[in-house]
Amino acid sequence: MNWSTLRRLRTWWSRRTLRFRTSAVATAVALVGFGVLAHFGVGLMSWLLVESVDAELNGKVEVAARQVATGTPPREVAGGEVRVLDTSGVPVDSLPDPRLGRSNISELKSGEGVVEWSADGPARGLYRWVGTVVPDPAGDPRLVLGGAHLIGHSDTVRSAGRALALGSIIAAGAVGVATWLVVRRSLRPVERMRVAAVRLPEGRRLPVPAADDELRALAEALNEMLARRDGDTEWLRRFTGDAAHELRNPVASIRAQAEVAVVHPDPELAQETLQDIAAEAQRMSELVDGLLALARAESGSQPPQQPIELGSAVRAAADRANLRGGRPRVQVTAPTGSVVILAGAAEVATVLDNVIGNALRHARALVRVSLLPAAESVRLVVDDDGPGIPAEHRTRVFDRFHRVQPDRARRTGGAGLGLALVAEAVRGRGGSVHAAESPEGGARIEIRWPLPGPLRPAPRGG
Repeated sequence: MNWSTLRRLRTWWSRRTLRFRTSAVATAVALVGFGVLAHFGVGLMSWLLVESVDAELNGKVEVAARQVATGTPPREVAGGEVRVLDTSGVPVDSLPDPRLGRSNISELKSGEGVVEWSADGPARGLYRWVGTVVPDPAGDPRLVLGGAHLIGHSDTVRSAGRALALGSIIAAGAVGVATWLVVRRSLRPVERMRVAAVRLPEGRRLPVPAADDELRALAEALNEMLARRDGDTEWLRRFTGDAAHELRNPVASIRAQAEVAVVHPDPELAQETLQDIAAEAQRMSELVDGLLALARAESGSQPPQQPIELGSAVRAAADRANLRGGRPRVQVTAPTGSVVILAGAAEVATVLDNVIGNALRHARALVRVSLLPAAESVRLVVDDDGPGIPAEHRTRVFDRFHRVQPDRARRTGGAGLGLALVAEAVRGRGGSVHAAESPEGGARIEIRWPLPGPLRPAPRGG
């Protein structure tokens, strides 16, 4: 059998159903097992038949041996199933030579029985010999034998072998059928789950079997997967709807201004229109960038974490904001020691730029950033002196596209994505974020990051 044939057989086998493969393997294993038992059963039956003959012959040999030892002439002892030979195998009982070979004589002298094929007389077949060595009164060793035909032995063993072989085949077939039925019944819950999955509407779950077995675990795992699927579908639906809603305004504005410029080809108006189109295009570009960043954050595809020195990152973000010029300025209050968190460098920079940029858009004259490390976490507090966030909006400002003052946010360039991106990034690292009122009456955004275990500052003793 070459490799191509083996590959075809393996391909054929892999395409069979689970019921067929399981039943076929069970049938093959049962057939081999029952075949081995049948073989040993036939051997045991043959041994028992020979042992029953040996028991009868040994009794006769013991009686004949005592007679030879007491001086009874061998010709008077021999006869029927008893023979008397010398230790070389020559008869001393005046009867024909039994024609036993040297190896058989040696085995008989050692007390072992031998089986010979007899072709003489009407009782052709197997012949059993047992023997013992006993000295006669003159001190000469004599081999006293007992022999008998194993009548029906071969036929009995052959018939038993056929019966056991047939029984093994029938039993193996019964095992295969039983395995087929058991596997078929065991797979009914899987079939029900398959049918239910095909017809399953959104929001519904698969039926969970009552038995605490592998199928129940499979159903629960599939239900968890369906829950994630429904959650992702709902997220994608909301995300697509929100994105389409937000992108519709700048696209409509660009189209309207372009149509005006086409209808009224005034150079001064065209220049003004092009400036407005460029501003709307920039706003749309920032909106798309924010959407992509938020999608990556919400999908959980975070960059590998690394130690980030938060104090340096906060100062760098404040410097970037101050370099843009204008008012208000950003003030930073941070400890002189090292405050390390585990996150991505670009991720932390994005969080800081968004939360500080949001404060700058609403502040009048002051934005203060404070870094407050504790035993197991570090707080980043960003305060401004702007109009603040009303209490009813403080839990919703971290939702996508939520604006407290939509008209003012559009004028200042806000797309309603910055704080949503901040919340997703921080929560993805096990932190938290919430809004409150600053001491200056404006808004306060507080971010809390967990500190890595080995890097946490040791608590002070009392």
